[in-house]
Amino acid sequence: MSKFIWYDLMTPDVKASTDFYAHVAGWAMQESGMPGAPPYTVLSANGIGVGGIMATPPDMQMPPVWTGYIYSDDVDRDAKRATELGGGVFRAPQDIPGVGRFTVLTDPSGAAFIAFKPNSTEQPTPVPDGTPGHFGWRELMSGNWQQAFAFYEKLFGWSKTEAMDMGPMGTYQLFQTGPGQTGGMMTKAPQDPSPPHWNYYINVDAMDAAVTRATARGAKTIMEPMEVPGGGFACGLIDPQGGAFSLFSMKR
Repeated sequence: MSKFIWYDLMTPDVKASTDFYAHVAGWAMQESGMPGAPPYTVLSANGIGVGGIMATPPDMQMPPVWTGYIYSDDVDRDAKRATELGGGVFRAPQDIPGVGRFTVLTDPSGAAFIAFKPNSTEQPTPVPDGTPGHFGWRELMSGNWQQAFAFYEKLFGWSKTEAMDMGPMGTYQLFQTGPGQTGGMMTKAPQDPSPPHWNYYINVDAMDAAVTRATARGAKTIMEPMEVPGGGFACGLIDPQGGAFSLFSMKR
């Protein structure tokens, strides 16, 4: 199965965003220093790279957005296969010199993600579930979760685990990309004005303290901290530049 291996934020104000997330998530920041490439700030937790922050290109007028990278052993094949399965290609496959090859794809309801094949054969460093500073959950709010799951199952080999009945909200389908649960997906509510999208949860040490850090720096809470099935607490926020993100912690 293909796994999520990286996450990055495209934002109109890199300095403000790096300051904000360093304070909230405790990330260390370092410029990539790639010659000839646009500036890219690498985020790390306890010396392990977890993602990056880059400036929104001038020709792309869009709100800040976090995007997940899913490992691909053949980016060009996966781009072709995605369209055959009802998805789309937002950006055609291309190389990042010295780093790897990528393509920006969308699933059948329009949620975007990146298929990425790194040049290196080095595997992501495993960490225990819930380790602060790492992304601990991935959540797809879809136009049709059954259609979306079939797409990811055929493209990346993902498999279903538990299905949770959320009452009037519908089914929350958990999935895995390897041992253990990786994330969940559901059909978003008709009254939800946002387009179908992926949402990523950053692990933090304690929920209330992290929310206080975020709101003190200008974030807005869109989902108050709540206990979730299986244990732990989750919260949804908007960063000061307008980018949505979520937090997770085993401690309130």
